[in-house]
Amino acid sequence: MLIRSVVNEFLPREVQSFLLSSFTTFRTRVCSVHTIVIEESEKYASNQIYEAAKIYLATRINASMKRLRVSRADETASMVISLEPGGEMIDVFEGIEFKWRLVCQELEGSHNNKFRQAKTGTQLRSFEVSFHEKHKNKALNSYLPFILAQAKAIKHEEKTLHLYMNERESWFPINLHHPSTFDTLAMEEELKRTVMEDLARFVKRKDYYKRIGKAWKRGYLLYGPPGTGKSSLIAAMANYLKFDIYDLELTEVRWNSTLRRLLVGMTNRSILVIEDIDCTIELQKREEEAGSCKSSSRDDKVTLSGLLNFVDGLWSTSGEERIIVFTTNYKERLDPALLRPGRMDMHIHMGYCGPHAFRVLASNYHNVDDHPLFPEIQGLVREVEVTPAEVAEELMRSDDTDVALQGLVEFLQEKGGNASRAKGKEELVEHVAGMDQEAGVEMPEKRAS
Repeated sequence: MLIRSVVNEFLPREVQSFLLSSFTTFRTRVCSVHTIVIEESEKYASNQIYEAAKIYLATRINASMKRLRVSRADETASMVISLEPGGEMIDVFEGIEFKWRLVCQELEGSHNNKFRQAKTGTQLRSFEVSFHEKHKNKALNSYLPFILAQAKAIKHEEKTLHLYMNERESWFPINLHHPSTFDTLAMEEELKRTVMEDLARFVKRKDYYKRIGKAWKRGYLLYGPPGTGKSSLIAAMANYLKFDIYDLELTEVRWNSTLRRLLVGMTNRSILVIEDIDCTIELQKREEEAGSCKSSSRDDKVTLSGLLNFVDGLWSTSGEERIIVFTTNYKERLDPALLRPGRMDMHIHMGYCGPHAFRVLASNYHNVDDHPLFPEIQGLVREVEVTPAEVAEELMRSDDTDVALQGLVEFLQEKGGNASRAKGKEELVEHVAGMDQEAGVEMPEKRAS
């Protein structure tokens, strides 16, 4: 009452009105601001929203901010830009301002905070995002889900791929830096487009697979002569989808139980590769397995049915969004069980080098899209059975484009001539044998040397 009397007596009405208006505005502004706290960890688990916000905000930071934190994990990674502790920034979403602040609190060494201390030393980090109270529903139902989706897309784009190799019962990863892409893959254009469309359709059909009651996986059988690009296609698939590769060496696996542990230990969004499936291991026939019901230590030996049970049996549901790739140089040698409809969804013949594949290789190795020798070379590759690996080897023999292409022409001509001579000799032998048979002459048997 005393303060009010003093104010009324000594301050003019205009000043009183101004002060009251300013105080009311300040109180309204403070009371109408809501804040969401996003801590780095939740009990013993990382907070996915915090990680998503960290990734998202790094893309929203601008050069006008005075203090930033910059880091890089290794020489292959890109720089990571983030807020300094105590730093603030404004993000605008659908015309609404959201004020972000990175808060760091010192932690005491209590046993309840051991996990957090292990992650961040002696600090607990959190983001505080503030906004007007009328935008609370927008913040919770639109803005935060938007951040999660954006962060997922960024992680997918910047993901470091890994190649996993098995040893005994464990997977051991290394970074995958294979440069093969569908743009650089020496493969006929129509087949390449078909594979890309099939992969793109597969990753979008989660609900479809769930609706039809099938595991979300896809199988590819790559077959063809050595040097036709089977391994390069697998790497291109991984780079295209941003999937890790699990290269399963079956000769390292002795028991079905070990095989199951390895396969279940794969992550989602990955490619399981078994190269040269026809000769990597002598898999027992399922007919032989069914012959005995007795249990012994030898019954668990790795078998074809153990592998197939993961491909399309009960164990195939142990993960999602997985691709299985078998490769072979000789499709005719495969057990019919591997070729059963629905097991390997797509059979891809990796054939000899064709005109389009040659042009891709010429562009890759010499950065040329056209040359006077192209028509002659394209005509030769239509007639001569030559692998992309052989063409690539010839193109690498010289940095001079003219010299390299001329060398390729000579190589193809020689290879074609040798093939013609071999074919002519074979036809001559068959012709002579036919004449002898007509004359009733028996061909002498070759003596064993």
